[in-house]
Amino acid sequence: MALYRLLDTLPALSGDDRITRLFTLVPGSDFAVDVLSAVEGVDGRLVPWSEACSRSYDLVLAASPKGDLRLLRGRHVLLPHGAGYNKSIPGEGSDSASGLDPAYLLREDDDGAPVALHAVAHPDQVARIAAVDRRAAGRAKVVGDPTLERVLASRPSRERYRAALGTGARRLVVLASTWGPESLLRRHPDLPARLAARLPQDEYQLALVVHPNEHSLLGSYELTERLAPALDAGMVLARPHEEWASVLIAADALVTDHGSAALYYCAAQDRPAVSVYQDGVELIPGSPMHELLRRIPRLDSAGNLEAALRAYRPGTGREVAQAAFAHQGRALALLRAELYALLGLTPLALAGPPRVLPPPTPADRTPAAFDVDAEVDTGVDPEPDTGVDAVGAGGRVRVARRPVGIGPPGHHLAVEHGLASEALVRSAGLLYRRPLPTSDAASGVSWTSDGWARDALSAYPGCRSAAAILPSGLVLFRTRGHADAYAVRAEPRGEGGRVARVDPAAVASAVHAWFLRRRPAAPVAPSRLSCVIGDRAFALALRPATSAEATEAF
Repeated sequence: MALYRLLDTLPALSGDDRITRLFTLVPGSDFAVDVLSAVEGVDGRLVPWSEACSRSYDLVLAASPKGDLRLLRGRHVLLPHGAGYNKSIPGEGSDSASGLDPAYLLREDDDGAPVALHAVAHPDQVARIAAVDRRAAGRAKVVGDPTLERVLASRPSRERYRAALGTGARRLVVLASTWGPESLLRRHPDLPARLAARLPQDEYQLALVVHPNEHSLLGSYELTERLAPALDAGMVLARPHEEWASVLIAADALVTDHGSAALYYCAAQDRPAVSVYQDGVELIPGSPMHELLRRIPRLDSAGNLEAALRAYRPGTGREVAQAAFAHQGRALALLRAELYALLGLTPLALAGPPRVLPPPTPADRTPAAFDVDAEVDTGVDPEPDTGVDAVGAGGRVRVARRPVGIGPPGHHLAVEHGLASEALVRSAGLLYRRPLPTSDAASGVSWTSDGWARDALSAYPGCRSAAAILPSGLVLFRTRGHADAYAVRAEPRGEGGRVARVDPAAVASAVHAWFLRRRPAAPVAPSRLSCVIGDRAFALALRPATSAEATEAF
């Protein structure tokens, strides 16, 4: 949406009380309703089109050349919209890239004045304009991309964005879909759900960035209904203004079509990117996106994602992005100089830096039931004389949890009590419960950890084990056939100055699977286990629970 590009450029004029900023909506847009909502969202002053056309302005800024802009009196500035000229769209002129239709480039206002400034992001774009008309190229100047400026300025906030998303130790895979018939969501509408079914919950987080136009064309309700299986599995759906960029900064890997969001991702960081675009007619040969898609691996199925990401050659994306964005880190300053020159004003001595992007919002939905694949290697057999597992026997349990209902059944069904449906709770092999919010637990009656575990096993005869996850992260575990309750704690894993932690619910699944491999009712001495999640192994300490742990309220 062109409005969002305008909002990224307006800081070039911030802090100057000599300038009044007004918005108007050019009639005929298919996305008018969302544009009006977006202007209201930033508390901008919106001038009706009829009133806007009756006045004169010192400067008219537009990020799209479409519509009756010529009716607005004043010097016109056409700002960068997207990362160059990568796509052709039906209805925008024969064989023209989007934004390069001669009918737009050569347009004059009602007073016969042409566009005063056509701001572009890279010298190659000036050459593209010159190939259409040299007169239009004479008004083009390379200032860089103000949107990229915000992305680059926000890179130090990567960890903050990941914390806001709840990514943790997982690998964040972002899908980027442009709009139109050749977009990822139009050609591969089930790809988000297939990836959600394939990628283990504790190893990967999935997010989707959708072009603002697609948000507008479908509406939020229709879009979320179409994406319901993946959203129910915990996928993040980025909001179209600002969040798309903060999610890309937080990403560990990108799956893209031919939309220019991929170029912003590649310019900001050198991390893997793979393509799902093939055999389309919208992509312009020789464009930066064409070059990027030619050089990065192609994803042919959800099951091959890991292999495709491994095939990415470091440095490829960043090298291609250099052909789309010039003056990286200087765009806002260059644009500011051009705009003030057109206004005939001296720029303010103190100009603010690009505005850092706000943190994204986490997923609206969190899965509460999992099909769990578990592979148990007990390390040693129980000691023949006592039947007790040896201390430090080194038993390993590999766990992979996937949201229930979108893939095949696993080793056991693990369900979060209080969030999942009654049908799932009654089918669970393992029930677990997290602490209630503090406001709920501070008054009234609350369960003790072992009290809840006993009650869960009594209320649901088909359930084999119950696990109470205490606020400290300790798991109070009880399983049928054992008189004792057990305490399990996962030790944090040090990784080059960082600390990785595992979800206690995954720990509960590991212990549940381990108990299923043992002889019923065999006593358990304090044991050291290993819970393996992907390529990480977390040490677990398992022992009988103390009285204080068993009676802790949660």
